[in-house]
Amino acid sequence: MRFVLGAVMALVVLCTAVASTRYEGTPAVAVPTPVGATSWAQEPRSVDPELFGVTMNSSSGAMPSFRTGALRLWDSETRWAQVEPVRGEYDWSTLDRLLDGAEREGLPTLFVFGGTPAWAAPDARKAAYPDGSRAAPPDDLDDWDAFVHALVRHAGARIDAYELWVMANHEHHYNGSVTTLVEMTRRASRIIREADRNATVVCPSITNLWAAEANKYLLRFAELGGYQYCDAAGIKLYQRQLTDPPETMLEAVRTVDRTFHRAGYHLPLWSTGTTQNVTLIDPLDEEAAADHAVRFYLTGLYARNWNLERMYFYAWGNSKIPLVLQAEGQPPTKAGLFVARLQQWLAHADLRSCGHGFQIALPENVWQCEFLVPDERGTLRTARIRWTHAGTADTRVGAGARTAEYLDGTARELDPDDTLPVTERPILIRYS
Repeated sequence: MRFVLGAVMALVVLCTAVASTRYEGTPAVAVPTPVGATSWAQEPRSVDPELFGVTMNSSSGAMPSFRTGALRLWDSETRWAQVEPVRGEYDWSTLDRLLDGAEREGLPTLFVFGGTPAWAAPDARKAAYPDGSRAAPPDDLDDWDAFVHALVRHAGARIDAYELWVMANHEHHYNGSVTTLVEMTRRASRIIREADRNATVVCPSITNLWAAEANKYLLRFAELGGYQYCDAAGIKLYQRQLTDPPETMLEAVRTVDRTFHRAGYHLPLWSTGTTQNVTLIDPLDEEAAADHAVRFYLTGLYARNWNLERMYFYAWGNSKIPLVLQAEGQPPTKAGLFVARLQQWLAHADLRSCGHGFQIALPENVWQCEFLVPDERGTLRTARIRWTHAGTADTRVGAGARTAEYLDGTARELDPDDTLPVTERPILIRYS
């Protein structure tokens, strides 16, 4: 309790210090302030590298050439229908290439279930893939059990976590009953935990969280007992429109948190992807894409207060999406390089607070997360990342400010009386 009170007092002190300064030249912000951005402080908690995940849209075994914290396998030729094209006959070649690549890089891997083979549900609706897979559970759940058994037995500890179905409330991926999905979750969880007690079981992911129907689906899955079989809950976080500020995702996180409270569960949240129609959306320009990619993960850090633990960016290797980190065979984009720089900033960091706007006496369009970061001697020092969700603002850096670092690798020395322009591209301020 003493640590928590200390963290809260630190936030209050910061607010008081910032409030004593006068801001100049802060323009009106045309984009409305995102909903759900509650400021908070806590006892410092480490920033887990696994937060910075990517979904692999590649079957070659090639890995990202920029810094990455975790991998998720989907649209990587590892659907159930592709691994078991004939009942009882398995093709592990693609999965093994990917797991070997992850093992070389020391990256934890999340396997995603989905795409029932045609032989297991011949009369069901086809899924949104050319391999003939079905958007339905198998007719006989013994086939499901057999596949889960075979997968876990083959992969062993090389798979760290399992997402038990993809986009469970989207008819292109699953159109069976919630009752059946809960039973599949129960069976798979038992099999996985018996084989590997260290594996993380992630409940089927829920998409379209802006809609009331999605939260009703989540609540129904919970009421039927589905979440009792999992270590984490899968959700899909993305903006209503790709051009919306990434911080708008906090509204969906807050809604999900309320739904879980109604259901009586409090599981860690893993955000495992984006909207179904992402490939149909026009691309962002290079500069906006770079800013949004970094703020995707910063929004995940901001949502730690709602128990969000993982963010898997969709996707690595794919060049046909509106925001590309790295197309396979190509160098990282500016977005990919900036995400790597963010991870470099936060290596070995502890997060202790996040705040926004007037709540922490900053201009209303300014966001900030505060960390303890080791310096070159290993001494923990305060560091703050600031950015805006739209527009620009001038902010005073405050007592002890030493340097400002930018995502392009440049830096400048600071004086405590300096005024620092803040834009939609996050800046790191280090303190002595």
